[in-house]
Amino acid sequence: MMANVELNSREAGLLKEILLRYYSDIRFEIADTDDKEFLKFLKAREAFMRGLIKRLEKAELDGMSTP
Repeated sequence: MMANVELNSREAGLLKEILLRYYSDIRFEIADTDDKEFLKFLKAREAFMRGLIKRLEKAELDGMSTP
């Protein structure tokens, strides 16, 4: 199932800001975790967040180049 969500530029910027703030927290949690299963979960979550942040940044750049 594929879900599409439309965000205006303000909403996309706010979502990116929230993700970036939590992203730094998850990096610290990964460094401080000894439980292998939890570490696997955190790394998957980090990869998802990193990908979403990159997509939001690309959309932001694409929006800037459109008149």
